[in-house]
Amino acid sequence: MIDPAARAPGSPELAAILVVDDEPELCQALGRLLGRNGYRTLTAGNGEEALEILRQEPVPLVLTDLMMPRLNGVDLLKAVKIIAPATEVVIVTGHGTIETAVEAMKMGAYDFIEKPFSASLTLNVVRKALEKQQLIAENRELRRMLTEGSGSGDIVGQSEVMRRVLETVRQVAPSKATVLLTGESGTGKEIVASALHRWSDRAGRPLIKVSCAAIPETLLESELFGYEKGAFTGATGRRRGRFEAAHGGTLFLDEVGELPMSVQIKLLRVLQDATFERLGSNDPIEVDVRLVAATNADLEGLVARGLFREDLYYRLNVINIELPPLRARTGDVVLLAGFFLKIACEKNGKKVDGFTRAALDSLQRYAWPGNVRELENCVERAVVLTKDGLIDVDVLPQAVRAGKRVTETVSFPVGTSLHDAEMELIRATLATTGGDKETAARILGIASRTIYRKIK
Repeated sequence: MIDPAARAPGSPELAAILVVDDEPELCQALGRLLGRNGYRTLTAGNGEEALEILRQEPVPLVLTDLMMPRLNGVDLLKAVKIIAPATEVVIVTGHGTIETAVEAMKMGAYDFIEKPFSASLTLNVVRKALEKQQLIAENRELRRMLTEGSGSGDIVGQSEVMRRVLETVRQVAPSKATVLLTGESGTGKEIVASALHRWSDRAGRPLIKVSCAAIPETLLESELFGYEKGAFTGATGRRRGRFEAAHGGTLFLDEVGELPMSVQIKLLRVLQDATFERLGSNDPIEVDVRLVAATNADLEGLVARGLFREDLYYRLNVINIELPPLRARTGDVVLLAGFFLKIACEKNGKKVDGFTRAALDSLQRYAWPGNVRELENCVERAVVLTKDGLIDVDVLPQAVRAGKRVTETVSFPVGTSLHDAEMELIRATLATTGGDKETAARILGIASRTIYRKIK
């Protein structure tokens, strides 16, 4: 029954707490205490009555006496976890039954309080239990949003800027036009490339991915176009290149700004004539490939410096989709964190229900210089390190806990050479990242091997 004295005036929709005890005086005392502090209470004189209430009304928290006839507190706990798994249970125990109460906690009880109970301790336990229940409910809603999403697969985001990106991707995907994906490193260009392929009529054909920065320049041409036996020392047989492997499908060239000039020329011909030759052969090979390229570099700047062919740039840049940095879509951070949480839990075989509010606040304050990739790594790290059901700030990296932002500035006197300015900028960025070259490269929008080369 509902205890009228325990209802907070003017607050009929506050969380209901079910108090279960075969002693009416204890039910009334707990009801008055909770009611004075703004909670709505329900009371039950035994375990069976409590279960009947739970079947009729959602209750976030049950406070139950441990020693009751017919259905004791432990048995009621087991039944509650079957009927209402999300409901938290706190055991009320007397002297001499602490050991049983601890065992109940191992079976899923949130906590226990001792008789005679302290008002402040009881209210503190109730508050924390309801906070946990609310956080779990919020994280469950987050998972529901991720499940329903927008039918966009791994492209996660509800911010306006990402909605525009998603709309463009859906519109462009069915076409045969070459697409150039631009934006900072770690913004999800590979994921967008996969979506372009998945939503095209080539979805049943291969999607071949090539990182132009990961393959040595001396091998890149043979990797892309293949070679004949004897084309060079060590070429003991014919080998198909990535273009042939992608025939009928999509070829994704990541970090295309790293292409050497010799490969740029050959790539231009493929885009113009849809033909190429393997190394060591003069026989043209026709190929039907939809090309998607990506870069975090300023291709126009490279063209102006004579490091990238202008005609190839325009061939690649038929349709440009620029991906925003994570700091420009902070409203998506929580959604992305929930998405990566699910992946990290499956990958590492752990069960983590979500994030505490403090952890979510830290994630949203941070500037994410490494963008979505940095957030993904951060969440996986937290999943591995956490010992609780919720990720708290203590398992987040120090920079994230502090809300650290890359705000340092570098200035140069007029007349500084481009080389010296470039080296100073690299040194300053490395100082900001604590010497982490991979992160520095992401901040600067260049390949990590470029930093290694400059330092050398």
